[in-house]
Amino acid sequence: MSKKLVVYLMTMPDTPELAEAAVEAGADILEIGFPFSDPLADGPVIRRAGERSLAAGMRTARCLEVLAETRARVGVPLVLMTYSSIFDAHGWELLESEARAAGASSFIVVDLPADVRPELRRVQLVAPTSTEARLKLAAGSTDGWLYLVTVTGTTGARTELAPSLAPLAERTRAVTDAPLYAGFGISTPNHARAAAELVDGIVVGSRAVEAAEAGPAELARFVGSLRGALDALAVA
Repeated sequence: MSKKLVVYLMTMPDTPELAEAAVEAGADILEIGFPFSDPLADGPVIRRAGERSLAAGMRTARCLEVLAETRARVGVPLVLMTYSSIFDAHGWELLESEARAAGASSFIVVDLPADVRPELRRVQLVAPTSTEARLKLAAGSTDGWLYLVTVTGTTGARTELAPSLAPLAERTRAVTDAPLYAGFGISTPNHARAAAELVDGIVVGSRAVEAAEAGPAELARFVGSLRGALDALAVA
């Protein structure tokens, strides 16, 4: 079975065009980031992308418009990724309903513990520091797949795949049959291949954002390189 490729894009006016390029190049799922002024889980690349997004006028209402424009262009799942303060400001039920109406398939709320706001069905995150109890809680309430954060730190490209992924994947496999996708620090085809040997899919953020800044063609080239690495593993 082929491994899943999740690509993160920060909301900008050109996100629909970029999304189309990423999907045509092999992305199975897109995370659509709504910018937040204090993104504690994000490293410098996504922080800067969020700043550019806010400077471009990407407030929640405009982000929802871009989400709908993106949905009109692609058929893959779109996962709205943001922070709880955005929901607090807009209204939890209102933002969920408006996002789903605009085409969101699910949500990732980075700073929201699994046992808070359980009524919001979302993709849950676990980390190397998660206890067995938290692994079970997150796995039991996650929406479709479980996001394994490979490092205890922020997003960002790294030179090597975090050694903490293998034990985290093993511990999580012991408590759930849900698909496991790994993210944070995966930025090259070699990273993608190594991670996908341990889990069911990978999530690429910072490096995808950098490629997107160079335009659809560069994003497609980068996504295609990851897709090739994953597909080669599937037939190996």
